[in-house]
Amino acid sequence: MIEREEEKFLTCDSRRDFLKQGSLYTALALAPAQLLKAADQNADETFAAMLEQVLLNITVNGKDHVLKVEPRVTLLDLLREQLELTGTKKGCDHGQCGACTVHIDGTRVNSCLTLAVMNEGKKVTTIEGLAIGDELHPLQAAFIKHDSFQCGYCTPGQIMSGIACIKEGHAETKSSIREYMSGNICRCGAYPNIVDAIEDVKKRGVQI
Repeated sequence: MIEREEEKFLTCDSRRDFLKQGSLYTALALAPAQLLKAADQNADETFAAMLEQVLLNITVNGKDHVLKVEPRVTLLDLLREQLELTGTKKGCDHGQCGACTVHIDGTRVNSCLTLAVMNEGKKVTTIEGLAIGDELHPLQAAFIKHDSFQCGYCTPGQIMSGIACIKEGHAETKSSIREYMSGNICRCGAYPNIVDAIEDVKKRGVQI
């Protein structure tokens, strides 16, 4: 009885599934050449559109720029490669380490996660735009005072995020600072000193 049921299964459902799959593969194999050609053409046109440069009006560190940029270019790559502002670092390139943090219209943003063309008419501030001549920004000076960096690779992003943390009202306690700075990774482990620097600037109430 069991053998008959197995035989029935093999000659019914399995065969039907096999025929369905076979029909699908046959249809794909016999697809008209013009359809395949059209699909390739659409892919080429899409890629070409991604490479076509557009005009971008953007203000970076108080300076207005009119730039030609490909729609696929990130703000991070625009800053580093076209404007040569290499203080903003490329770390993970996935928005997970915070090394590329900049301010866009006063709000901290991971520049690797935003396309340059999305920032038409906006104001961007990078680490290079903080100091006034030889006078360091208060948080930059505090990082030196509290020895808040080791290798220094993450420092620009830490400082940009730290300034935002204070302005957002999230620097009232060490615990709060740690929470709202958690998006910035320091592989050297200078976290206690970073918190101290931010807390110092907050307590002194200096203008930032």
